[in-house]
Amino acid sequence: MNSIFIRIYGGMLLVLIAVSCLALVSIRLVNDVRAEDYRERMATGTFRLMADNLEPMDTAERQKALAVWSRLIGVPLELNSLDDLGLEASNWSRLIRGRVLVRTRGPDEVRVFSLVDLADEVVLTADIQRISEQLGRATLFLIADELVRHADTEMPRWLSELRRDKGFGYPLRLTRLAEADLDADQLRRLDEFDTVLSLGPEGNSVMMYMKIPDTEWVLSMGPVYQMQDYPTEMLLITGLLALSLSGLLIYLLVRQLEQRLMNLESAALHITRGNLDARAEVIGNDSVGSLARAFNDMARHLQRLMNIQQEMIGAISHELRTPVARLRFGLEMVETAGSEEALKRYLDSMDGDLTELDKLVDEILTYARLEQGAPALVLEPVDVSAVIEQVMAELRPINPQVLIEYNDRSRGRAGWVDAEKRYLHRAITNLVSNAARHAGSRVQVSTRVIGGRCRVTVEDDGPGIPERYREHIFTPFLRLDDSRTRASGGYGLGLSIVRRVAYWHRGHVAVEGSEGLGGAAFIIEWPLRRV
Repeated sequence: MNSIFIRIYGGMLLVLIAVSCLALVSIRLVNDVRAEDYRERMATGTFRLMADNLEPMDTAERQKALAVWSRLIGVPLELNSLDDLGLEASNWSRLIRGRVLVRTRGPDEVRVFSLVDLADEVVLTADIQRISEQLGRATLFLIADELVRHADTEMPRWLSELRRDKGFGYPLRLTRLAEADLDADQLRRLDEFDTVLSLGPEGNSVMMYMKIPDTEWVLSMGPVYQMQDYPTEMLLITGLLALSLSGLLIYLLVRQLEQRLMNLESAALHITRGNLDARAEVIGNDSVGSLARAFNDMARHLQRLMNIQQEMIGAISHELRTPVARLRFGLEMVETAGSEEALKRYLDSMDGDLTELDKLVDEILTYARLEQGAPALVLEPVDVSAVIEQVMAELRPINPQVLIEYNDRSRGRAGWVDAEKRYLHRAITNLVSNAARHAGSRVQVSTRVIGGRCRVTVEDDGPGIPERYREHIFTPFLRLDDSRTRASGGYGLGLSIVRRVAYWHRGHVAVEGSEGLGGAAFIIEWPLRRV
């Protein structure tokens, strides 16, 4: 079993336990509400009928009726003042609206309230332990007492109105004695004016029957169902089944996720062990698929950086070998110098080698800063024309045999751009110095604005660059095998630095053939404004 599954499943288990505890409490509250509603439905018709019969009576008649009904029901009935009961305002309003109120007094005892007289605020009360057969028998006697006051043929209609008006919570029917579904013994008991109790049609309820005196009508009550609480055992069983099925489904889902993460982990281990060609399998477009794509991009970037590092190490070692060898040779010659003039010549040569080493290290460090990651660029408005003129002033003394010209074709619109002045100066210097080294006699620098971008073009009248090399000319330490060879000087990093400077300024650099001068034309451009 894997840790992801255990954590997810454990979290679901805790949630399920919390929900189960809340459900148990909720079931208990729901069962209490259902029990109260059940008691009210069972007691409403009987107590509403007694209260309505007590209303027109005087005190003596009420006491006599209460004594009779108490014997029938089997519980004492009392008349109390509404103020003496200490009921809440909400319960008052229910009694005033004609509702029968049932309140729990103990584990197996309830108290029933029914308003008798609103003017005198008299309330009928009784303490009942449970809905018993005696209460049902008393209800049948009370209903029969109401029906015998009407004609035989009117009794069904009056029973219907009585049930509707008094709010009995169970069915009441009148059936002809000959049509009653009762056996001979039950019919005999009915003829003796006894009440008959039998099981309901579904077996989980009861029916009660009573014959209306001096008629052929049988009054039936029911089926009356016993209230069943929602079982907590069923909740536990359902919870266990839900937990098991959820766990199975989660495991199947998480297993697939686990395998994809293991694939990602395997690719990471391969890269850790030096296999930089390892890649994670990308499946889908979800978060794991996005992670795999990001991992592969990182791996490719890492591989590229490692390749660049290896190439740089090899190229640097090769570039350092020549000046270091010349320095070693110079030191040997200094020891054997026969004159001051020879000594000075050897020392000057060694100083030139040290200068060359210093320039090489500077080029390497600059390229490394630009290649390894985003440099800290401080963008500010830079006057491109001023930078170009500064570069030309610095390079003219170094290349006196080459004419370096500047042509502003933008009519002054390319004057200011958002850039890092130090890197912009370095890029233009590298392009102009590269053109001057390979030019026959002339270099031309021009600027123009195209679509909100500043373009600087550096052209020379040298041999140009063959088209097959133009895609690779910006590779670090690359030397071409034609007339632009090692004899012209340089380390193969100048154009690579130009490319990285253009990249970090959201621009690009390219090389073409010069139409005007016939040599190479290097083009660098970047946005005038950075948003």
